[in-house]
Amino acid sequence: MARGDRGRSAEHEPFVVAEVAVGTAPSGAARAGAGAQREERDERYYLASQWQLMWRKFRRHRLAIVGGVTVLLFYAAGICAGFLSPYDPQQRFAKLKDHPPMRLRFVDAAGRLHLRPFVYRIDTGQDPDTWEPIFVEDTSTRYPVRWFGRGWEYRLWGLFPSRLHLFTVEPPGALFLLGSDTLGRDLFSRNLHAARLSLSVGLIGVAMSFVLGCIVGGLAGFYGGTVDLLVQRLIEFLIAIPKIPLWLALAAALPAEWPVVRVYFGITILLSLVGWTTLARVVRGKLLQVREEDFTMAAKVAGAGAGLIIVRHLLPSFISYLIVNITLEVPQMILGETALSFLGVGLREPAISWGVLLQDAQNVRTISLHPWLLLPALFVVVLVLAFNFVGDGLRDAADPYT
Repeated sequence: MARGDRGRSAEHEPFVVAEVAVGTAPSGAARAGAGAQREERDERYYLASQWQLMWRKFRRHRLAIVGGVTVLLFYAAGICAGFLSPYDPQQRFAKLKDHPPMRLRFVDAAGRLHLRPFVYRIDTGQDPDTWEPIFVEDTSTRYPVRWFGRGWEYRLWGLFPSRLHLFTVEPPGALFLLGSDTLGRDLFSRNLHAARLSLSVGLIGVAMSFVLGCIVGGLAGFYGGTVDLLVQRLIEFLIAIPKIPLWLALAAALPAEWPVVRVYFGITILLSLVGWTTLARVVRGKLLQVREEDFTMAAKVAGAGAGLIIVRHLLPSFISYLIVNITLEVPQMILGETALSFLGVGLREPAISWGVLLQDAQNVRTISLHPWLLLPALFVVVLVLAFNFVGDGLRDAADPYT
C-alpha cells in the first residue's frame, strides 16, 4: 500500500488501523462493503419517519425502558386480577385478621426439599400483654399450593366466567402473600383489584382531559384575540386554586347515596375537569407556532374549516409532545384519586382502590403494629416513578434529531 493510501485510511477508516495492527490489511472489496453498509445505515436514518426516530432514541433510555415494562406489568396485573388472585377480595378469614405476610416454602422443618411449594397450618392465639393476635406455624401439617387450580368464580376481562386461578391452596390452608387486613381479607388479592380501579381512573381521566385540553387550547391558539384572552384567564384562575381543597370541594358535592359505579365515574369526571389546564397551555403554545405555517395556509385556501385544520393538520404536527404530556398526567390522576379516597371523600367500600386500602393505615399505632397495610402506598410510588421515567424518555425522544 502506498504511503498516501495508508495516511488516508488511518484518518478516515479507523478499522483499517486495527486490522493492520494484527497484520491483516483489508482488501478493496472489504472496504467497499464497509462503505456500502455505512451508506445504507445513513440512508435508513435520513429516510426514517419521526416515529421510527423516536423509537430508536427511546430504546437508548434505559430508565424509560424499565419504567415502561413496570407500567405494562401493573396494567397486566390489573387486567388479569381475577386470574392472579387466589381469593375473592371480599372473602373474610375471621381467625386470621391482621396476619403478617406469608411466604411459600420449598423446604420443610426436617430439611426435605419439595418441588411443589406449600404453607403450614396456622394456629392462632393472643398476646397477654398487648391483646394482639399472634400466629404460630404448625410444622406438622402442610398444605400444598396448586398451580392453575380452581377457586372462586370471577369474570375474565369482565366478560367470561371462570374459576381458573394462577395458584390456589388446598383448604383449610390459607396463603397471604401480602398479609391480611383488619377484617381478615387477603391483601394480595385486594391490591390486584385496587390496581385495576386506580389505573383505569388514570386512563379514563387523562382521556377526558386530553379531549378537553385539545379543544380549548386549540381554539385559543388558532383564533387568538379575545378567545385566547378568555381561555388564558380561565386557566390561570383554575391553576391558582389549590388542587387538594378544590378536589375535596368537588368530591364532597357528590351525593352520599350514589352507588359505587356512579361515584367512580363522578370522581373521574371531576379529576378531568381540573386536569386539562396544563395540556391546554401546551396545545395553545404549539398552535401559535404552527398556525402561520405554509401547510396551514394551504388548508385555509382549500376551504377547510377551523375544526378540520386543528384536528387534521395542526395537532398531528406535534403529537409527540402530546403523548409526553399524557404520560406525565396519568400519575397525577392516580395520585388525585388515591388522595381523595384516602381522605374519605372519594371512592368508598365496597369499591377497592389503593386510596381505599390506605384508609386502614391512618394512625401511627396501626402502622407500627401492621406495617404491611402501607404496601398500597409503595405501589403508588413505584407506578408514579415508572410513569415519570417513561415521560422523561419520551420527552428526550420527542426531538429525535438532537
